[in-house]
Amino acid sequence: MTFDDLDIPDGWSVWTVESLIEKGIIEKPLDGNHGNIHPKSKDYVDNGIPFVMASDMENGEIDFKGCKKITIEQAKTLKKGFAKAGDVLLSHKATIGRTAILQEHNHDLVLLTPQVTYYRVKDFEKLNPIYLKTYFDSPKFQALFKLWAGDGSTRSYLGITAQRKLPIVLPPVDVQNDISKVIDNFNQKISTNLLMNATLEKIAQRIFKSWFVNFDPVKANAEDLPFDGLSPEIQALFPNELEESELGMIPKGWEVKSLDEIAHFLNGLACQKHQPKDGETPLPVIKIAEMRAGYQEKTNEASPSVDPKYIIQDGDFLFSWSGSLTTCFWSHGPGVLNQHLFKVTSEDYPKWFYSMWVNRHLAEFIRIAADKATTMGHIKREHLSQAKVVVPNLEELISKGNDIFGPLIERSNLCLTQAKTLMKVRDKLLPHLISGKITIQKAEELLEEAS
Repeated sequence: MTFDDLDIPDGWSVWTVESLIEKGIIEKPLDGNHGNIHPKSKDYVDNGIPFVMASDMENGEIDFKGCKKITIEQAKTLKKGFAKAGDVLLSHKATIGRTAILQEHNHDLVLLTPQVTYYRVKDFEKLNPIYLKTYFDSPKFQALFKLWAGDGSTRSYLGITAQRKLPIVLPPVDVQNDISKVIDNFNQKISTNLLMNATLEKIAQRIFKSWFVNFDPVKANAEDLPFDGLSPEIQALFPNELEESELGMIPKGWEVKSLDEIAHFLNGLACQKHQPKDGETPLPVIKIAEMRAGYQEKTNEASPSVDPKYIIQDGDFLFSWSGSLTTCFWSHGPGVLNQHLFKVTSEDYPKWFYSMWVNRHLAEFIRIAADKATTMGHIKREHLSQAKVVVPNLEELISKGNDIFGPLIERSNLCLTQAKTLMKVRDKLLPHLISGKITIQKAEELLEEAS
């Protein structure tokens, strides 16, 4: 696979990384330290210099909160791999092809692992860093990069020397700037929606914890005090004293139940046994990958004639109980539930109530799965029975909760769906922008429509 000059518009050119270095457009790309001086897991500390791995590259930036850290003293003994704000990062080992631009930060240093290369632009009159990242994200470059790296093998890797031979398509810098502006606008709208989604989730979780875990309104009632942020009408629905239970002190009259008592956990099908028949319009299969990113080119298909209870609709709450344990409210259209995923429903309690309790126990479920000796960690149904929840004795309190938690979750899910829609439009536009086959004006119109 090569990049043919005939595939690009007049005035555009194909360079290599090597030629960009020689012309002084970029510095020599570097990755992290190899060999004996490479920091090991025993060197990690709670607070220190971020040690950036491929897994820390999320949504085009670095997740500093999730980064491993090393001491500044150790960092200063290392020879290379010190990234700066504005560097374009590209993962090239094991996890291939992730990209990010190192954002402004308040850390003394940021250090890369040997998994990650930085590309540092020197001549901004010739190359826009946002364009370079956008180009790295394009399907054609990703396919070539992964091919050269042997993606799919046990040791996918494309070292610095081999990266120098990579082709880079460069339009004139004003076109680069226009492309960068469009993509940056997409990314900003995506980030705004993801931030709002996370904020609304945290608000809902905070209120839920206050009501059903810490029992703050009950404690306020016990002292005959108003509870901040709660109307007297709702506060009056909470008891004014606690009593002993198997979980310790809980509101008087409330019950302790198991997670599988408040909700039904339907495991999915072995969908390979339910192939579409001739003449049927197949449905996509929902696995963990689809929970994370929606339907993809590699998504499998199944017969629409499966038992209707296994067909997922938008708004259904899903829980992957094997491999990567995670939850989501589905938002990508009808599909068939695959094995290793639960569809969680309840005839007695609203969706916000049981979904919040599942998420309250998720960290413990992940810990249980991680302790499994098998290659794929998982939980069993017995763990659902062992997971305890506290249930109010008043339907009216649950009903009032619908008015508070329902809109929060609905708005949160809407923001997440909007972000995913923008991602899909952006990713479809990307190859057309990079090849010059769509105008900037048309791209901006599509951004406006998607927003």
